[in-house]
Amino acid sequence: MPRLSLDRWAAAAVLTGGLASCSSTQTAVLLNLPEVLAYERTLDTYAQTDTTTTDVVARTDAQGRPAALISAFFGLDDGLPRLADRVACIGADGADGMPVIFSHEVDIATLEPGDVRVVTASGRVLPVTCLTLAPADDDGELRTALMVGQLGDIDDQPATVEIVGNVLSLDGSVNFNGAKVRVTSLEDGPSIVWAENLPEDSWALDRRATGLPWGGGDGCPAGVRQVVRVTWNGGVTKPGGGDADAAVGRLYSVTVVRADGTRAEVAPVALADLGDGDNNHELCLDVADPAVAVFFPAGHLTDPRGDLNGDTAGTVMHDAAEPARTGSGTVP
Repeated sequence: MPRLSLDRWAAAAVLTGGLASCSSTQTAVLLNLPEVLAYERTLDTYAQTDTTTTDVVARTDAQGRPAALISAFFGLDDGLPRLADRVACIGADGADGMPVIFSHEVDIATLEPGDVRVVTASGRVLPVTCLTLAPADDDGELRTALMVGQLGDIDDQPATVEIVGNVLSLDGSVNFNGAKVRVTSLEDGPSIVWAENLPEDSWALDRRATGLPWGGGDGCPAGVRQVVRVTWNGGVTKPGGGDADAAVGRLYSVTVVRADGTRAEVAPVALADLGDGDNNHELCLDVADPAVAVFFPAGHLTDPRGDLNGDTAGTVMHDAAEPARTGSGTVP
């Protein structure tokens, strides 16, 4: 079994809401307790001030894509489960959870709670207690940060999230300082906020999930010709808390462009990156025609509170293409 970071369990609870199946998750933890206790948290941070000194000031990468916050989703109000203090970060038990998604993968060594400013609808500025990049930490996924703390409530919800310190992309090319986004409200359902065509060397075909309710997800089957990663603004499950499955995968519609320039709609032959409790799905396609857009119909997936998704779609990013934006919007 691959080495896992211990903070995945509570982060998965927030991102997926799967702890409607909380008891089954806790059972899995108890059954694997020796292995679980052998892992150390590696993706949680706590500093309440900016700790990064850097000469990097660029806000746009070499392809012209700006360093931006794509989404912030107020997923749980006082809803993080028991044991979150131990396995996510200190202060998480019973706290709020808000996934924030970046335009580029993030260098966790530069991202601290003190870099993040949360302002509620009434104008209150509330501190982030801690944050983690788990459980979305497979290769290419390090763009979703779970913010934890008392970040607002149903009557005075967080309205904006702003980066106020030096936070760098994983490759060190851009600085997110000054990026700002509106927060998707607690009552709203989940939506697709990012879609990208994955390079073939990252497909990990036939990879098996770890068997625990967190850790690396499974890979597409051998023989596929294209893989598209779809990122939701928070974790999603089927109504009732079950993980997405093949039937959910067939609901996705992918627009591809044929060699003659015409467009066609295709369905994935499989759905992958399952079983790891994060907010990403991989759409496994048996066509090589480039994917340019994805669509998922309303009413089939829920967020941690049980709110159903609406119709949601996004443009598939190829290198310098713009990310999909269907949930929160960036704030100038």
